[in-house]
Amino acid sequence: MITGYTFHVGDLFHIGHLSQVLECKEHCDYLIVGVLTDQAAAHYKRLPVIPYVWRAAIFEALKAVDKVVPQNSRDPTGNLKDLQPDILFHGEDWGEIPGTEWMKANGKKVIKTTYYHGLMSTSMSLEDIVARFHDDRDLSSGRVSAERPT
Repeated sequence: MITGYTFHVGDLFHIGHLSQVLECKEHCDYLIVGVLTDQAAAHYKRLPVIPYVWRAAIFEALKAVDKVVPQNSRDPTGNLKDLQPDILFHGEDWGEIPGTEWMKANGKKVIKTTYYHGLMSTSMSLEDIVARFHDDRDLSSGRVSAERPT
């Protein structure tokens, strides 16, 4: 059985988060998602809008996710040592993925997954998020586009 590990803040969960998790699951049998705690996220970007327990619950509800664990810093190495996954996943937007050194030193893989540009909630204001949501909505049906972002 191949075990994978990815990590997210997952604030304002969106199609980019879902797409990344689904892509990870294509490469492993058992997928663990580390969700950064509120303190860990605030340390390197900002305090999340959605509290940790709710963000973790969202990931736990996904069929592709087998286990959710708290991640107490931006660097997943502590969790990697404890959980011993075969593959570490993260978006290709990061140059150096934290945890890579430990994974490679232990003969394990690191896979960069597709990054969906323009979807990072950290860089968007509430007004930007609402405008983007409305731009993607088919007003005649009231539905949001299900197409994968490009």
